Amino acid sequence: MPKAAPIDTADTQAAPLPASYEAALTELEGLVSQLESGQMPLDQLLTGYQRGAALLAFCRDKLKAVEDQIQVLDGGQLKPWSGA
Repeated sequence: MPKAAPIDTADTQAAPLPASYEAALTELEGLVSQLESGQMPLDQLLTGYQRGAALLAFCRDKLKAVEDQIQVLDGGQLKPWSGA
């Protein structure tokens, strides 16, 4: 597995969330790799953890929206999905 490029954690907290689930998941996987490597300084660990928590919440929200849409479809009702 290739090593993830270091993420500049100085701006990760203020960085906007990715536009898609896939982009968020890719960033989260790279961040987890860095956190697990044990090579990040302590201050970057905290910032990385905070960014990871934000990305995880974003991914969960996207998955929940899709799950809700599937439940609507399964119920025989079609409701537009806002994608938010």
